[in-house]
Amino acid sequence: MVIRRRVVRVPASSANLGPGFDCMGAALSLHLELEVAETGRFAVECDVAGVPAGRDNLCVRAFERLHPADGFEFRIASQIPVAAGLGSSASAIVAGLMAADHLFELDADLLAHATEVEGHPDNVAAALLGAFVVVADGRATRFEVPTGLEALVVVPSDPVATEAARATLPAQVPFADAVFNVAHGALLTLGLARGDWDVLARGLHDRLHQQRRRALYPRSLVLAEQATELGALGATISGAGPSVLVWCFYEQTGTVADALRDRIDGWASLLRAPFESQGAYVDEL
Repeated sequence: MVIRRRVVRVPASSANLGPGFDCMGAALSLHLELEVAETGRFAVECDVAGVPAGRDNLCVRAFERLHPADGFEFRIASQIPVAAGLGSSASAIVAGLMAADHLFELDADLLAHATEVEGHPDNVAAALLGAFVVVADGRATRFEVPTGLEALVVVPSDPVATEAARATLPAQVPFADAVFNVAHGALLTLGLARGDWDVLARGLHDRLHQQRRRALYPRSLVLAEQATELGALGATISGAGPSVLVWCFYEQTGTVADALRDRIDGWASLLRAPFESQGAYVDEL
């Protein structure tokens, strides 16, 4: 019997990107790998502690949105920290959907399905498409990573639940804050499209979500605010936090990394996680 098997590789993602709350995201070169094999029995294996090993596993839940998982074994290996604001859930969802779509040749709208499972589109769009994305009206517009732009990620040891981060946000915000974010989101997009570091750096500022979540990750926010002093272009809280995405021009990345290690000793770890142009893809074995 020929065993049908697929391996899906999906990048991590950083959402919000400062002013781009719930609409901007970037793929990062940390990956989740899902192998799905039709063996005649259902099973789930994962190298990440605490991840469900049954039908409630996110990869399986996403897979079963398109096709029953009976008779399939799922093996999951992930480099993406959990509950750190780096899109671990989004990567799992995209992996499960893409595996089912590819195995059964469904040609499904993966972004729409992933958004419904995840609840918002920025992480899943970046994981699916790679590079940078802007999502509006259910559609994602992708644009490439400018040459010379690199990223470092500071991952605190204490996680933050997305639900807790969402709960801190008000139903309404001051008009001036909304205008500020529209303007800075435009600057960030323009800086990325042009490869203009000065404009990009100006565009990294936010008034909608980061300050309102300060109590959840005070050290992360202080570090983000001090990033330019360390030689970085700037920094943003990654997704719901507490990780910090530090934006660097490649010539300064090593110097910034050394300075960050001194600042985070004892409470966080540092990852080299370049922006990733390759989105999710499938290998047929």
